[in-house]
Amino acid sequence: MDRYICIHGHFYQPPRENPWLETIAPQHSAHPYHDWNERIAAECYTPNTASRILDGDGRIVHVVNNYARISFNFGPTLLAWLEKHVPATYHAIIEADRQSRSLFSGHGSAIAQAYNHMIMPLANKRDKRTQVIWGIRDFERRFGRMPEGMWLPETAVDIETLETLAECGIHFTILSPYQARAVRKIGATTWQDVGGGKIDPTMPYLQRLPSGRSIALFFYDGPIARAVAFEGLLYNGGNFAHRLLGGFNGRAGPQLVHIATDGETYGHHHPRGDMALAYALYYLERERMARLTNYSEFLAIHPPTHEVQIAERTSWSCFHGIERWRSDCGCSNGGREGWKQTWRAPLRAALDWLRDTLAARFEALAERLLLDPWAARDDYIQVVLDRSPESINTFLAEHATRELSAEEQVEVLHLLEIQRQAMLMYTSCGWFFADISGLETVQVLQYAARAIQLARTLDGEDLEPEFLRRLAEAPSNLPQFVNGRGVYEQLVLPHIVDLRQVAAHYAATSLFNVQSEPGKVYCYTVEQRRHRVMEAGHAKLALGVARVTSTITLESAELRYGVLHLGDQNLIGGVRTEDGAASYADLLHTISPAFERADLSGVVQALTNHFGRLDYSLKSVFYDEQRAIVQAILTPALEETAAAYQRLYDRHTPLISFLTNQGIPLPPEVARAAEYAMSMAVYRALTTDPPDFDRSRSLIDAARRAGVSLAREPLIGELRRLVEQVTARLLTDPESSALLDRLLNLARLVRALPFEIDLWRAQNDLFAIRATHYAALAARALTGDQRARLWTDRFATAAMLLGISMSGHGK
Repeated sequence: MDRYICIHGHFYQPPRENPWLETIAPQHSAHPYHDWNERIAAECYTPNTASRILDGDGRIVHVVNNYARISFNFGPTLLAWLEKHVPATYHAIIEADRQSRSLFSGHGSAIAQAYNHMIMPLANKRDKRTQVIWGIRDFERRFGRMPEGMWLPETAVDIETLETLAECGIHFTILSPYQARAVRKIGATTWQDVGGGKIDPTMPYLQRLPSGRSIALFFYDGPIARAVAFEGLLYNGGNFAHRLLGGFNGRAGPQLVHIATDGETYGHHHPRGDMALAYALYYLERERMARLTNYSEFLAIHPPTHEVQIAERTSWSCFHGIERWRSDCGCSNGGREGWKQTWRAPLRAALDWLRDTLAARFEALAERLLLDPWAARDDYIQVVLDRSPESINTFLAEHATRELSAEEQVEVLHLLEIQRQAMLMYTSCGWFFADISGLETVQVLQYAARAIQLARTLDGEDLEPEFLRRLAEAPSNLPQFVNGRGVYEQLVLPHIVDLRQVAAHYAATSLFNVQSEPGKVYCYTVEQRRHRVMEAGHAKLALGVARVTSTITLESAELRYGVLHLGDQNLIGGVRTEDGAASYADLLHTISPAFERADLSGVVQALTNHFGRLDYSLKSVFYDEQRAIVQAILTPALEETAAAYQRLYDRHTPLISFLTNQGIPLPPEVARAAEYAMSMAVYRALTTDPPDFDRSRSLIDAARRAGVSLAREPLIGELRRLVEQVTARLLTDPESSALLDRLLNLARLVRALPFEIDLWRAQNDLFAIRATHYAALAARALTGDQRARLWTDRFATAAMLLGISMSGHGK
């Protein structure tokens, strides 16, 4: 067959981690999720690992891993996040690449990406090289093979970037049709102008390079890609498939219809877009009107017959080339009328100055410690991927000029981390949106601040004043910031962390038992030397000594702390360098008597005398633990409120029934009390051991008759947990009649509720059981096995209640 189709998804989110803690702070705009990575994973990355194909009744007939049948790339920093936070999704993505090799002649569908989405034509040659090497090394570590292709951020391209790809062994990349300038048949002498998107996208092209190397280029079908991303083509998977089939032209020979869009199109930008993609792929395979492929397989079977000249310094998301990332070209997202992006050029100039200043220092300071500083930077990705002592030792053994002291090892890691931050600060999203105060731009400024802080610790010279002077030339559209300097001072400086603040965080969280992992605070380890917690009424006091060490740079300090909680949000504390056991003993001796007699003003005075100033508060506690502390503080008040609601409902139940029967609306306060009481009654019935399903259904019916709404939470969460628990156990013990009875009870309860529950994971388990066990048991039932017949009947009923089609499986 000479007709091929390939769909490419560029799956990417900018790195969002706080550069001091290496974790993502809660992002309120992503509610109800913790942050945007978590939200988009739930809406897109995870559903595409097990997407649904439905029948006419809306029940699941197939569950498929979309990644196995498309071409895709994931940003390395996003994959690192998925590996840590959504490991099942991460492993399904890796497995999809393995599956794709069996589908596409040994060629995997995953391709690499330049490491942190830097706009490559705006990068210097050294950064281009490191970005490509880091992208390749990250890919090799995850997928276990060398990538054949690499995605260029925003498809931004120039010849030097293509030279770097080819030099590093990359065979192809993907561009927009508007990035081609001229083509000709290989061996011909005359070039044909194809500017303005006129290139034939159904074939690969050869780009010859000044070095004598060459690289293959694929130019995707622009109109179809645009229809998928912006014109509603994903509303119907069948229409999507037919639009792809309509992309073939009358040219003789093999043709490849292919598109490239943001991967988030399939589920995040377009809800259930993953299902449209799944159905389109299913339809194309079923109808056999074209063959699915990936770029690597097609290139191996049908190498280029034509060569191309690219339009340099262009991209897929800026009509003006690459101006979106360095000037006020008019391209932006999220702005208001009259807003300008004149901040872009000064921001880039400030970062360029910082990068070049740091590079000169890197060379000067590293030459006595590293054999080749820039080669060491290229290899530093192996430490980024594995921060273990063994990995660091292996790296230093290869690159250090000699055996380094502990202090010199810290210096080397500081120098290399400065370089990592200096690359992260060029992440493209920092210029993509409307104002310099946006989340993405603040993120790149945080990377700059971290690089400045690390540089300051090496030689004491502070680059921040000059950097701020340059940022002041970048005007903000918002008057409260004025310019980039205002953004930096208001939105970046308050988040800078040092070892002292880590110690203060550790002490504060010890008062509330909200430490997520003992001995660890994000990317720091805390070795407790001394620690004492005292309580007097509502007040709590923590005193101690701990060694705090960064797992990133190995920087370490032994610190003494004292933190006092006076109730509610009132928390104060101090931290200082530890200078001997006698000093800690003096502190304990001075403060303990005052605290024991509840002389809190005396405790505050003693803490002030000892630490000089108490400059740590609840604001100093990091992110999620701060939320947990607030929740702990509010819990008694919330429990009192809940008890009041319950008393109000219990006292007036007959009146509530009377009002409901008479059709008289309940007063809002009474309605809330009834909602709370009925919801908690159902919740308690579900959380008994074993769950009381009969009472749960009876309460749900009573609430419906009384016109009382049930709270979605915590009922949704508890029912989802129970169903997933049962289906997971059924996977390992599928013939258990007790588990199947419980599943059937749960399924009926789910259908009785007045709202839907997302049972994605449980449905995957049920579909797997249907595929692996149902047929065999159904065959036994046909031979007269009554136990098997009872099992199949109950399983089929439960599965259909939970959205699984049993068509073709005896039902």
